[in-house]
Amino acid sequence: MRRLLSYTLLSLLGLSTALAQKPNVLLICIDDLRPELKCFGAEYIHSPNIDRLASQSRVFTRHYTNAPTCGASRFTLLTGQYGPYTNEALFRRADELKQSPIGVTPSMPEWFRQHGYTTVSVGKVSHHPGGRGGDDWDDSSKIEMPDAWDRHLMPSGAWQHPRGIMHGLSNGQIRNKPSQFDVLEAFDGDDSSYPDGLITDEVIKQLSQVSKTEKPFFLAVGIIRPHLPFGAPKKYLDLYDGVELPPIPHPNKPSYTTTWHGSGEFMRYNRWQRDPRQDADFADMVRRHYAACVSYADAQVGKILKHLESSGQADNTIVLLWGDHGWHLGEHAIWGKHALFEESLRSPLIIYAPNMPKQGKQTTAIVETVDIFPTLCDLAGLKKPDFSIGRSLLPQLKDPLTQGHSAIGYTNKARTIRTDRYRLIQHRNGHMELYDHRKPDAETNNLAAKHPEIVDKLKAQLDKRKK
Repeated sequence: MRRLLSYTLLSLLGLSTALAQKPNVLLICIDDLRPELKCFGAEYIHSPNIDRLASQSRVFTRHYTNAPTCGASRFTLLTGQYGPYTNEALFRRADELKQSPIGVTPSMPEWFRQHGYTTVSVGKVSHHPGGRGGDDWDDSSKIEMPDAWDRHLMPSGAWQHPRGIMHGLSNGQIRNKPSQFDVLEAFDGDDSSYPDGLITDEVIKQLSQVSKTEKPFFLAVGIIRPHLPFGAPKKYLDLYDGVELPPIPHPNKPSYTTTWHGSGEFMRYNRWQRDPRQDADFADMVRRHYAACVSYADAQVGKILKHLESSGQADNTIVLLWGDHGWHLGEHAIWGKHALFEESLRSPLIIYAPNMPKQGKQTTAIVETVDIFPTLCDLAGLKKPDFSIGRSLLPQLKDPLTQGHSAIGYTNKARTIRTDRYRLIQHRNGHMELYDHRKPDAETNNLAAKHPEIVDKLKAQLDKRKK
């Protein structure tokens, strides 16, 4: 993964101007992955494959998704625009296309497809794995992203259908009633005993196929773990046997109005009548199983990258790894996402571009998910879409010290803006939260009443950004 890219990228980065063929794109989306990786400072995590990728890439340590839920965050990734806060966001867009295509702009894969790319999706890239609706998410008459993919695939195996595989546990277990489905599991089997093993096998097949054609490819991969339930092969849980976990920072429920919630997605599973908010041993167990799922996902990334190298395409392939949002592991007494705290919105972003200067250097520039669409266009030498509201991250790829910009996020009840120093959260009823990230108490001390001038300034920025 060390040779040439395109004339556009090489010129912008100030490198050699030797031409190469149009670069491929490998987009890796990992569900519910917070920055719980060794390359992001979580020293106890076993993530050698993503860490190896990071050592050759630009790691964005302050990347923020625009919504702390799967469907809405993937809408921003795949359209380059802010959108509704709902897991049905892309299906709504599809309905708008059916009614009238006028005013509905092309999605990112559609844009690459229009510019000569073969576009393939495997796994959970849009909200529904495989990108279809219906009771079992396999109805081909209900497409989540029309005109986007040449192939949009979801191998289901023993799990029968994409709905079954989305929340599946080992060997074909399908979640029907969450209360009767274990929240944690570690089956002593190989990687294909859990759904992501099937996804990885299909990705490798697709890589072999698209690597043999003359057209460049845009291959999107959607790995499901560490999404709930936290099930992974036992060998990955064994990595954390005897490992001391760091303490949970600010573990108490806020005493004032915030976007705190009762962790409903987590709590509806079978927890053997245990609650991690009140049971320290169970909280430790949950965190170890989450870590096991991260290591399982990391292993799938390793297999995919190894095959990319053996395919002969690595030297001309952009690799972008993205977590669709964060996830609380007890911070603010939340076990889940759906809040507007740092833990819900901050997620990994790693970008590899061949011949990129200062490989392995991290950047602390604040960036957001909507920036990915124009960035990939720049790297591929494609015309940037004028409808995308994101900003290309090419300056940060050239120089990791380049500053970023504020990032916004939203739920159905509140919205937020994150600047280099502050986070402002505005609730629909007008209540404000202001946090100073230069203070050690950060998002545990609401300063809004003390600093109305800062609140007004940030609110004006938020109003401008969301228009």
